[in-house]
Amino acid sequence: MTKIAIIIGSTRPGRNGEAVARWVHDIAAKRQDAEFELVDLKDFGLPHLDEVMPAAMGEYSYPHTRAWAATVDSFDGYVFVTPEYNHSTSGALKNAIDFLYAEWNNKAAGFVSYGSAGGTRAVEHLRLVMGELQVADVRAQVALSLFTDFEHFSVLNPAAHQEDAVTAMLDQVVAWGEALRPLRQ
Repeated sequence: MTKIAIIIGSTRPGRNGEAVARWVHDIAAKRQDAEFELVDLKDFGLPHLDEVMPAAMGEYSYPHTRAWAATVDSFDGYVFVTPEYNHSTSGALKNAIDFLYAEWNNKAAGFVSYGSAGGTRAVEHLRLVMGELQVADVRAQVALSLFTDFEHFSVLNPAAHQEDAVTAMLDQVVAWGEALRPLRQ
C-alpha cells in the first residue's frame, strides 16, 4: 500500500504546525487508498547540515542522518506542512530536506501551508526545491490564513472548505505516489 508522510515542517516552540499536521492526518486517516504517518522534524534532532559529503553521494557519516534517510526513504510521497517565515519555508524544513537526495527521488509531494498570506510563498520556494530533488509536486494545495483559519493566530479553526482542499491534495499525492512507483523500483 502507498505510504505518505505528513511532515511537520517547523520545530519552533509554540508552533502551529503540529495542530495543522494532526488535522490533516485526521482527514487522511479516513481514507482507504494509502497509509499516512506523522513525521515530526523535532524527533530527529537534526543539527545544521553537518555531513561532509554532498547528499547526492549518499555517504552519511552520522546516525541522525542515517535515521532521517531511512524514514524519508520508506515513503512513496509526502505532505509538507510548512509555515511561512519571511516569504519562505522554515529553516528547519529546508535543512532537513537538504540532508538527503536519492531518498526523495521519484516520489510525490503536496503542501499544506499557513501564514499571514496562507503560506503560499513558502510553497513557491518548496516547489523549486522539489524539482531539483526529482519530486513531483502536485497542483492542489492547502493555504491556511492566520487571520481566518486560526483563532488569535494560534488555535486552528479551519474554514469548512479547507477539508475539501486537503482531500483534493491527498487525492493527487496518492495518485502520483502510485504512478511513480515503477521509477523507484
